[in-house]
Amino acid sequence: MLQRIQTVYLFIASLAIYAFFLFPIASIFNNIGAKKIMITGAYQSLGNQIVQTENFSLLSTATIVLGLIPLVLIFLYKNRNLQQVLTYGLVVIVLAHSYWLTQTVQNISESVLKFSDYGIGAGLPSIVILFLVLAAKAVGRDEKLVKSADRLR
Repeated sequence: MLQRIQTVYLFIASLAIYAFFLFPIASIFNNIGAKKIMITGAYQSLGNQIVQTENFSLLSTATIVLGLIPLVLIFLYKNRNLQQVLTYGLVVIVLAHSYWLTQTVQNISESVLKFSDYGIGAGLPSIVILFLVLAAKAVGRDEKLVKSADRLR
């Protein structure tokens, strides 16, 4: 059923993935100017203009697809075992995406980043993983409930 709590968890996970497009991952300040790293690319302020210096089209496309997967998982409610396995698989994919994102930021930054240089976008993978694990646990509880109800019949 769509009105289960795992639907809410999966929807929030999808929203958190799409929040990558709103919040910067890191901000770097150097002699030339400030550089902001987003999921779509690296933006640098030169004078009074903000210019995109690098484009991350592959990373952006992967993020869009990654955000669609939890929405698709919502509609697999009839096959709870598959839904649970795919949700845990998505956790692994989010970890890989997070690693890819970290390596991209490290390659762009050219220096060691301090904790204060990271933006809200750097913490979003943790939120996504939290809600995916909560959804998988809720699917497991649902499956247990259905099995116990089947035994009573």
